[in-house]
Amino acid sequence: MTTRTPAAFIGHGNPMNALDNNHYTDAWRQFGASVTDARAILMVSAHWFVNATAITAMAQPRTIHDFFGFPPELFAMQYPAPGSPEIAAEVVETVKPTWVGLDDDSWGFDHGTWAVLVHAFPEARIPVLQLSIDASKPIEYHFELGARLAPLREQGIVVMASGNVVHHLGMVNWGLTGQGFDWAHRFDDAARDMILEDPAAVLRLPEHPDFPLAVPTMDHFLPFVYMAGLASVNDTPAQVLTAGYEYGSLSMTSYGLDVYPNAIPIADDHVVPLPDDVPADQTNI
Repeated sequence: MTTRTPAAFIGHGNPMNALDNNHYTDAWRQFGASVTDARAILMVSAHWFVNATAITAMAQPRTIHDFFGFPPELFAMQYPAPGSPEIAAEVVETVKPTWVGLDDDSWGFDHGTWAVLVHAFPEARIPVLQLSIDASKPIEYHFELGARLAPLREQGIVVMASGNVVHHLGMVNWGLTGQGFDWAHRFDDAARDMILEDPAAVLRLPEHPDFPLAVPTMDHFLPFVYMAGLASVNDTPAQVLTAGYEYGSLSMTSYGLDVYPNAIPIADDHVVPLPDDVPADQTNI
């Protein structure tokens, strides 16, 4: 056993997962149950994709409903966890000389964070901080920053990342619930082999022949790179928490580090569909 807090990459997919119970959200809940004593949660979300690296540093972050066309129940959801300016300052010090700015008022919890945490930590009592993804930086920067976050796990901070390894909204087929295109399987399988066996190899994924289809934009992929960075400096390998595909072009695979007990078995079951007439927009999934 280890004194480190667990870490995870979550394939978050459809925002409606916040309202549903399925084998993906079961895995998120089990991950949360594996955390027995945490000072804070640090989340790297695909949906804070800006040209700077920043961390939320307000005492009470707001819940951001960064989507449209969904039912009122989703817009009504709040995740009232506190923030922590003090822990934000600790994160800034931990990752030096990499610069991280303190965000006192502009962001909060986007759905990449709260749609997962409402299942993993439903009491919303543990302070939560979000780390932005700097869109201007190369993949190596994000891998190295992920590795620099590792000492936080010795300080009682749960490090999480939320995105999707395969995420191509332009190829979505709403009729393919629970299914993935062949190229989505190939790329997801390659990513799985790398992070489980040699996390630094994830840096070569842009050379994979299916990369242009699997990763047309980097926002949802880069949280997985942060997880690979964490895994690269861990003395135990990553494990698959759950896996699956939705709408042909989304991978829902999630990974954990030092998760006890072991992950729940991968299974097929009903996954809530998107409401009718919701467009395939990058703000929505």
